[in-house]
Amino acid sequence: MPSRQVLTLKYRPRTFAELLIQDHVKNTLTRAIEHNRLANAYLFAGPRGVGKTTTARILAKSLNCLSFNQPTTTPCNTCSACVEIAESRSMDVLEIDGASNRGIDQVRELRENIKYAPASLRYKVYIIDEVHMLTREAFNALLKTLEEPPSHAKFIFATTAPHELPVTILSRCQRFDFRKATPAEIVERLTWLAEKEHIRITPEALTAIARRADGAIRDAEGILDLLAAYSPEGIELKHAEELLGLVPVDILFEYADMIADANPKPVIEFVERIFASGYDTLEFYAGAVTHFRNLLWAKLVGLQRDPAFLPEEAARLEKQAERFSTKQLMKILDTLSRNENNARDSLLPKILLEIISLELMATATDGQNTGTGDKENKKQSSASEQVPAGNEEQTTDNEKSGPAAQNAATIWSQVIAKIHNRRPSLAKLLEFVIPVSWQENKLTVAFPAEQKGIIHHLENNRRQIEQFLLEITGVPGRLEPVVTQFATQPDSTVNKLKEHFGEVDEG
Repeated sequence: MPSRQVLTLKYRPRTFAELLIQDHVKNTLTRAIEHNRLANAYLFAGPRGVGKTTTARILAKSLNCLSFNQPTTTPCNTCSACVEIAESRSMDVLEIDGASNRGIDQVRELRENIKYAPASLRYKVYIIDEVHMLTREAFNALLKTLEEPPSHAKFIFATTAPHELPVTILSRCQRFDFRKATPAEIVERLTWLAEKEHIRITPEALTAIARRADGAIRDAEGILDLLAAYSPEGIELKHAEELLGLVPVDILFEYADMIADANPKPVIEFVERIFASGYDTLEFYAGAVTHFRNLLWAKLVGLQRDPAFLPEEAARLEKQAERFSTKQLMKILDTLSRNENNARDSLLPKILLEIISLELMATATDGQNTGTGDKENKKQSSASEQVPAGNEEQTTDNEKSGPAAQNAATIWSQVIAKIHNRRPSLAKLLEFVIPVSWQENKLTVAFPAEQKGIIHHLENNRRQIEQFLLEITGVPGRLEPVVTQFATQPDSTVNKLKEHFGEVDEG
């Protein structure tokens, strides 16, 4: 049985005409070849999977194709030179991994060999991938060769981090910046591949693959190949979500609705469900960032004409975007961005996600002056104006107790945000803390017995935290830390708090 080629190799571009997306690169290179204006060294810069090494091989074949007496823009891909270059076994076209051959000794060996004429081709071509990984000494040794290379030698450098190259190297290279493919371009490519390979796949699954690939056509082709093996009878969105560990779109819509509702209990139970279901924390966090970004774009410019979204998805995003103001969405994205590193490094991701979610709710309710909330405020205002004469003392007590309607979760999330801005290390420790109640100007917070050492940090920073309470609530507040006797990680936080403290204050 003949071995099967993976899609990324089987359909790898072999000529400039087949090169995808990078029109500015192929047009410039083909014109340079046609007018015999070849540079000594080229730098191909861009993210992974966008065609840098593929272009380098096409250029090497164009320079050395034996079917022509001079460099050509259309290598034949059948002569011995083209075949050997395509299979990375040509003696005159050397592909060097900069990450594993990064020392000065390797570069000295290259300098020693480069002065000899090619064994069978027109040019010796050195393709150095991830060239930014070379050491400073190696770059210095390479510099002299780049300044005065022999006429038969060409260098092609590829890198994902051009900013890490010395300026002396950059100045001696002709640079090309490769761009990411758009989701629409990736979907178009995958649709073509699916037709060629007789793969059944839904538009929703294609869109999910395109987004996961993040602009890398090579990655997208690899994912399609993987899914074709996973579900040969046909690929649907659920198959892509299962295999790639993607958080379903419906989950993200549900989360955004809960943030807009600003009710702590369902959100905490939702986070519990996310972790019980085994979704990756970072995958969910990245999905939430993308979702709220899409809501912001739906608010600002609309998505109906954006080819990256299916019509049904665009309409659904635009409808949900109506629940937020532009300012709220910008604040939500700012909060998520500020906590990105914490989400990646946290030892307690579930508790951190709870705190971030509570902070997002506080952001979502900030400045809401329309709809039901406004009517409720008017009702409460009207009721307070009609307090019977015998209730003056009760009114005074309420005024003393400050904003009783504010819930502990919202206040604590704002306290954490202020601490994070000034002392991120302390904010990380306070991930364990769970807000319980805000009553009579006292904020009660709880944490597991096994983390009782945190009380020392709370006491050392009590004055600062209580100052934050004053700034947030407008009244002098007191912090009341308590130790619980249950572990919060496996079981529902809300239920355990109810068992231990009674009903959690939800404002």
